[in-house]
Amino acid sequence: MDLLSLRYFLAVARHQHISRAAEELRVAQPSVSRTVIRLEAELGVPLFDRRGRSVRLNAHGAALLRRVDRALAELDDARREMTDAAGGAPGRVAVAAETLLQLAGVLSAFRARRPGATVRLFQAPVDSMRQHLRTAEVDFALASQPLAGPELCTSRLAREEVLLAVPWTHPLAPRDRVTVAELAGEGFVSTRPGHWQRVLLERLFAREGLAPQVVCEGDEAAATPELIGAGVGIGLMPAVARRSLGEHGPVSWLRLDAADCHRTLTLVWRRDAYLSPAAREFRRLAGELLMPDGP
Repeated sequence: MDLLSLRYFLAVARHQHISRAAEELRVAQPSVSRTVIRLEAELGVPLFDRRGRSVRLNAHGAALLRRVDRALAELDDARREMTDAAGGAPGRVAVAAETLLQLAGVLSAFRARRPGATVRLFQAPVDSMRQHLRTAEVDFALASQPLAGPELCTSRLAREEVLLAVPWTHPLAPRDRVTVAELAGEGFVSTRPGHWQRVLLERLFAREGLAPQVVCEGDEAAATPELIGAGVGIGLMPAVARRSLGEHGPVSWLRLDAADCHRTLTLVWRRDAYLSPAAREFRRLAGELLMPDGP
């Protein structure tokens, strides 16, 4: 099994689609198809179930994928380590996060210290972060939900309260606190399923035997305060948003009388990964700068 065949297999397995894999690899689609077929012939088992143009990883392919992920990640780590040892490059760091806006301060400080370093950012839900880490696509994941396992290391950066934001004209605006049960008939502005704000919202309501009524959902968490202020609905926001927007921002803030109404921000990396000097510098800055005023 040569490395080129394995990288082609990995791309097809990730996309479950020959054309999209070819686009990622920047090669012709027939070349990808022939390479995968040749690999299957060499191994003596089919790796994908084929129906027309669609391909689906089968049990043999899934078993190979687990090992190829680890093998290629190790080789990529080795290449970066040798490049750093030779002093031939300023380094790189790649990070996955649910919300990229919170990385702005860290990235600014990082670029000031390592102006030539390459930075790659991925906006990803937490269920995709483990894959990004396993394949060495990223050095770190910045997670607002639990992301743990024997193959991962985590460092807690901040734990902060999550508040309820409502329009200034809302009947709840003059209050300081509210229970989840009182919000049963309200429309919520939230993120898509899987994002930490949506997971927390659904968990808080489920404890009361309720389901939240989501009237607006999307991927732009930073737009939530403006949408709430415009009267679209109410929503959950981290305390850092209140500090950023100030007391005279577009929304009024209340505390929720609910246990565990907070988020914990953690930095996660592969336990056995090679971390370049640039990556270690990023990790240090993240520990110093991410939400330093959080409770």
